[in-house]
Amino acid sequence: MSSLNDYIKFSLDIEDQNIIFKDYFYKFLDDGLKYKIYTAELIQPACSFCGSVNLIHNGHLKTNIHYITANASQPIVIRLLKQRVKCRDCSKGSMAQSSLVNKYCCISNKSKLRILSALTEDRSMTSIAREHNTSVNTVQRVLASCSHRFIDSYDYLPEHLAFDEFKGVDRKLHFICLNGETHEVVQILRNRFKKDLLKYFGKFTPKARANVKTVTMDLNFYYQDIVRECFPNAKIVIDRFHMVQMLTRSLNSLRVTVMKKFGKGTREYALLKSPWKLYLKKFDDLEKLHPKYNWHYKDSLTQAQIVTEGIACDDTLVNAYNLLQAFFTALDDHDTEAIKEIIASKAQVGPLMHKTLLTFKHNLTAVLNGISLPYSNGCLEGFNRKIKQIERTAYGYSNFTNLLTRIRLEENKVKEKGPSNLLIA
Repeated sequence: MSSLNDYIKFSLDIEDQNIIFKDYFYKFLDDGLKYKIYTAELIQPACSFCGSVNLIHNGHLKTNIHYITANASQPIVIRLLKQRVKCRDCSKGSMAQSSLVNKYCCISNKSKLRILSALTEDRSMTSIAREHNTSVNTVQRVLASCSHRFIDSYDYLPEHLAFDEFKGVDRKLHFICLNGETHEVVQILRNRFKKDLLKYFGKFTPKARANVKTVTMDLNFYYQDIVRECFPNAKIVIDRFHMVQMLTRSLNSLRVTVMKKFGKGTREYALLKSPWKLYLKKFDDLEKLHPKYNWHYKDSLTQAQIVTEGIACDDTLVNAYNLLQAFFTALDDHDTEAIKEIIASKAQVGPLMHKTLLTFKHNLTAVLNGISLPYSNGCLEGFNRKIKQIERTAYGYSNFTNLLTRIRLEENKVKEKGPSNLLIA
């Protein structure tokens, strides 16, 4: 019996000396799977209250423990008989417990740890439950057992922060804040309302808030109010991607307006419609040597010739296109003086681009900081892409805490304070 017990413990990687294995066999259960069943007894050598070994044995509690397996088509179940005892010295009753499984639970701790490891991957809970022969509710309980806070202390904030939002539960916008240097998540909040953001950042100590030097964001107007109120030493940095995005959208809108002035069968209409992406690229990146035939306008033209002839259809479009190209050049050169001249331009560039330039002028200091400083929201946009993939894999989340915990697990930011915090399901 001893050799069989040692062999089974070695094969199952169980080290608890109080578990004595007696037999194993195969059996088909109601779900149609072939189970490998081990029978074992969990003994209690001493009283859990006073430590006395003067015990009266009072039967067993039979439990079926689901254990990890390398073959999902052949699950493992340990039929564990937990010994009940009564102490002769303190007259208290107790039942044997083991690190193999938590009290009142039938899922082994090793199974929970493997489920937790699977939750760090981009997989659905259904596939994880199927692989580990558990229910989806069990996977959700393991997920819920993890801490879901990114920061446990309000004594520190990074020097460089990045603000943004993403769509999550019920298509609502949630606030997200990243460390601009290490790209680690600082916090994700349920909403992006101004009062809630002020309340959250107000919890940090004055020293922590004074440590923040830059905050990168889009042109969301009340984010700037939050920065001015909460971070006295921080510079506001407008993300370069959002500036380019606003200008390209303005040019694209003007292109469509000019295009609609011409008939659908005209050459001008064809030049402005089908190759629309070329108008949004840098002119230096366009093909200038090898013309290609296009059946839309029945001619062989290079990309540069298409754009040059297309914008020549309207003087306002020419001005807007030249302004966008000048902005690209100034952005690459980090030329703040050139940016000032572009923003102060009086040329006719269409109502939408004119409105965009007025927005830049109103936020001139923050825009110039975005041009001159190396910080951007690129890391945050990439992280939001990961969050979208997490939501897509799960077909969406209805619980914000579960979404937040899954994001944290997949980014390996779980702060383990002890095995019990991760294994209570």
